[in-house]
Amino acid sequence: GSGTTGVQLTLYGWRKKCLYSVILILMIMIIINLALTLWILKVMEFSSDGMGQLKIVSGGIQLTGQAMVLDILRASSIRSKHGQPISIESSRNFSINTRDSEGYLENQLFLGHDRLEVLANHFRVADTHGTSLFAVDRDEVTVGATSLRVEGEGGVIFRDSIQTPLVWAEAGKDLKLESPTRSLEARATQEIFLQSRAGSIEANCLNDLKLHSVAGSIRLDASTIIMPNLRTVQAPSSSSSGSSRDHSSSGSSSTASSSSSHSKIYQLCACSNGKLFLAPAHSICTADDSAICR
Repeated sequence: GSGTTGVQLTLYGWRKKCLYSVILILMIMIIINLALTLWILKVMEFSSDGMGQLKIVSGGIQLTGQAMVLDILRASSIRSKHGQPISIESSRNFSINTRDSEGYLENQLFLGHDRLEVLANHFRVADTHGTSLFAVDRDEVTVGATSLRVEGEGGVIFRDSIQTPLVWAEAGKDLKLESPTRSLEARATQEIFLQSRAGSIEANCLNDLKLHSVAGSIRLDASTIIMPNLRTVQAPSSSSSGSSRDHSSSGSSSTASSSSSHSKIYQLCACSNGKLFLAPAHSICTADDSAICR
């Protein structure tokens, strides 16, 4: 009778061996891949909450321990857990940048080798109450603390003028104002007051020391006034005493009250130009203008 005949495909020889070898190799690779995947999941501690010490929380990620950033880190907020410190470390330098809406650099904090640089239009340091302690901008530098203390041996150098209501040194320390190569000027609308409560005030200069009062007077108020280096004129002879009275200097003179045998008493005389000199107590207050009053 008639019947259907099917086509059977059989492999023999080397073709069959190659097919079985390929299937075996694929099975081995699948097993190795699955084992490596399970090993990576175990080592990296993958879970539904995150990966190891890095967990996904509401609003961001949470990292427990240390993290190494190999490239740029961009974040809107970085903070530690409550009661835990945060530490940021770099082997070379550390930079914090902020940019404007167009992507241009606006502010920068750079911490590098032996230097700290801040790039900003305004720099301000405040205390916990919001009070400004130190502020810097292009126009001025403001110190809001109670006092500004400079403890360096070289002091502080100002290239231009300084305006302050008080300059003082702490107890036990000296106060020195110096301009090594130029002038030192102190101005005030009302008064300039110099006071030394437990010591002396000394003024030294190479040339002239001038005290000038426009509308008032210069007052020396002390129990003892000493002028040690005034020049002394010699007493005129008796023959020329009469003529010397007509050519005496037009200044004021004061005669000392008394003298003892162990000290010398002189009278204080003044030239027409205001220069002071000493003369013997019992002589006429005259001097040679070319020698004393010039």
